[in-house]
Amino acid sequence: MAQVHYMFTPEVPLEEVDATLRLALLAAQSLHGCDRVGLEAQYRWERADRTCVIDGGTAVGRDLNCLFAGFIRREFGAKAFQVDRVESATTKISEAGT
Repeated sequence: MAQVHYMFTPEVPLEEVDATLRLALLAAQSLHGCDRVGLEAQYRWERADRTCVIDGGTAVGRDLNCLFAGFIRREFGAKAFQVDRVESATTKISEAGT
């Protein structure tokens, strides 16, 4: 299962990144429905490290990653964050509703 790690520069306000993630979740709900997003979308915030991890192991997770990456690139610019894809079969991350 692929996880996508987003690392934000110090200039990026984390409150705005959080709002952008919530917008991406709403967009994913438009594509997949609220219940499916609630069941399949998983992410984790590490505010102290300025990172967000989104699980891309499902169709919902892949779409959420595409939406989030597109939104943050347009809002903050490509140099405001770095993205790494990590393969992981065992890490459990928070569900979208938590």
